[in-house]
Amino acid sequence: MRLRLCCLALLFSAPVAALDCAPSVFLDANRNGQRDGGEHGLPGVMVSNGDRIVWTDKQGVYALPAEPGKTLFVIKPAGYALPRRDDGLPDGFANQPGMLRGLKYGGVSKADPACRNFALWPEQKTAKNEMTVLVFGDPQPKSLQDVDYYRRDIVQPLAGNHDAVLGISLGDIVHDDLRLLPEIKQVDKALNTPWLYVAGNHDIDFDAPDDAQSLESFRNQFGPDTFAREEHAANFVVLDDVIYLPGGKPAYIGGLREAQFRFLQSYLETADKTKLLVISAHIPFFQASASRETFRAADRRRLFEMLEPFRDVLLLSAHSHTQSHVRHGPATDWHGAGRLHEYNAGAACGGYWSGIKDAEGIPDAGMEDGTPNGYAKLAIKADDYSLNWFNARQQPNQAMALHAPKVLRQGAYPGFAVFANVFMARHDTVVEVRIDQGGWQPMVRVQQADPRVLQINALDDAAAYLRSYDRMPEATDSTHLWRFALPTGLSEGMHAITVRARDEWLGSVQQSTQYELRRAEP
Repeated sequence: MRLRLCCLALLFSAPVAALDCAPSVFLDANRNGQRDGGEHGLPGVMVSNGDRIVWTDKQGVYALPAEPGKTLFVIKPAGYALPRRDDGLPDGFANQPGMLRGLKYGGVSKADPACRNFALWPEQKTAKNEMTVLVFGDPQPKSLQDVDYYRRDIVQPLAGNHDAVLGISLGDIVHDDLRLLPEIKQVDKALNTPWLYVAGNHDIDFDAPDDAQSLESFRNQFGPDTFAREEHAANFVVLDDVIYLPGGKPAYIGGLREAQFRFLQSYLETADKTKLLVISAHIPFFQASASRETFRAADRRRLFEMLEPFRDVLLLSAHSHTQSHVRHGPATDWHGAGRLHEYNAGAACGGYWSGIKDAEGIPDAGMEDGTPNGYAKLAIKADDYSLNWFNARQQPNQAMALHAPKVLRQGAYPGFAVFANVFMARHDTVVEVRIDQGGWQPMVRVQQADPRVLQINALDDAAAYLRSYDRMPEATDSTHLWRFALPTGLSEGMHAITVRARDEWLGSVQQSTQYELRRAEP
């Protein structure tokens, strides 16, 4: 356990008279979630309400009264585990209702004990510098039907079939209907993994009068919207970065609140600067639109300044229903000496559970940048990490998709191309092509719409009937698309196209297709 030694002398002598009881963090020897006789308190453990942080004293006692509208939580130290609640969530928080009553989705239905003891016990021995984390962007069901798609398409194939010791859902847990929050939680329980939930712009109480009270129903299901968790391999911070703007269009903007900055200031000051820091949020930290501010620039500068002392920071965001990587630098307000990498994750729901259904009755759900719906895995090992994308049910089981014309006229101007969409490509991904058994040639990275998505959009436009319940979204520019003009001076007949992509995370992957050259007369 990491103790804040610089603070212990003061903290151990700090009175707890502000409370009528002495709540504690304790070592749960018999793992029943209750503090029994002989079970001792744990000193130097952090407890917070998302604003202030306090540390337990020599007896494991903490002094932080419960307040209306706040959630108390323990910051789990590395090497320890939390009990699980009946709904599968880590049992490390205590909700207090806010001042609102009569919210459509109920808000916090009841108060947890104001003097809450938090149980911890030593976790099973694992590799101290290694861990795997499941990363889900936007599950976003609109109905129970969509919840079933999510269960069968994403969760069911993974249940009992993964090595992750932690999972994160990056917001938009549902699509405005907050009655579905417990349904998603029940589905996720099958993964049998401690799960962290980020709040998204579709997870708020839209009948709340202001931003401060807009996550009451979210808290009721998931506890705190801003918190931290520590593991040997990395420290994790979850931030609600959706600022609700009632009546606005859109009704939100990305940003952080003063209480969150106070929490971050307290936590980051004593956090290990040499360990990977993973920050999970919903709205991307980068500027996602040329026409309006999508994340408040002043908040980004303030946050990034706090992060400058850290060796390695990974930002996980979602929201876009596309997939991209951003290397932050001076142009995006990053001036630290370490690495600040943002992974804007693809969505579990892809294109909002839209498109043609397959033989199992599950929609195609492709994203507007051509990425299939699915999930990511974050693998942390030996002071470094990698990210990989997995298509839902591994259908198709490939890291890229190709688009090429089926037939071209022999001798025609070579102005028609094969496109390769490498779903998880980074800035340094090398993509090459060869025709038949020729030499490898570089493809050119382009920022335009994937022709595969344009083709589906055109078919939907041309159809005189509804091809699916919801159409696939309109194509947008992809940040991971490559182009190569196909040669037409080869012999008549079929020609093989092989594309390979290489980088440190992908390794080397290949995909093949073909095109035909035919002789024609004017």
